[in-house]
Amino acid sequence: MRPSNRTNILDAAVRVIERDGITALTFEAVATESGIARGGLLYHFPSRDALLQGIHQHLAGVWEASMIDAAGKPADAAETPERYQAYALTCAQTATRAELQLMFDAAATDENMQPWTEVVERWSPPTPQDLSDPAALDLFIAKLAADGMWVFEALSRSRLAPEVRQAIADRLAQMIAAASKTA
Repeated sequence: MRPSNRTNILDAAVRVIERDGITALTFEAVATESGIARGGLLYHFPSRDALLQGIHQHLAGVWEASMIDAAGKPADAAETPERYQAYALTCAQTATRAELQLMFDAAATDENMQPWTEVVERWSPPTPQDLSDPAALDLFIAKLAADGMWVFEALSRSRLAPEVRQAIADRLAQMIAAASKTA
């Protein structure tokens, strides 16, 4: 199936951000990168804010699709440990600087943060409310470690070797499984 112009525009916009930073995101830059005329961009995204919102929705959807793939099922069909493990395994994938920049951008507005928040709420452990529950704390620590590995990959000039990344992801999955049994 051929990707839609909308998807091509969003993928081109992400490439612009990856290469040149979020401040370089202009209709002209995206038109050049995508090969779609500025009018075609404006048809799908009438403003830069609409384009950014579309990018956030698109990348949050891609991220969730990765978790569905890791779990082998959607969040509502997965057991709690399966969801948390899929989250950790997906966060263990190599992150891009564009994704990190967009996550920081998303934090500036509720509208841009909403697609990311919805995915996180479906797939990751909540912030523990009962601090005397070690299993809930362990699950949340595993989430923080997975998030931290993702940020490390996005910020570091050197990448983790694939076998190191996989070993960490496997260990996080084991920690989640053990904590889930006692929860």
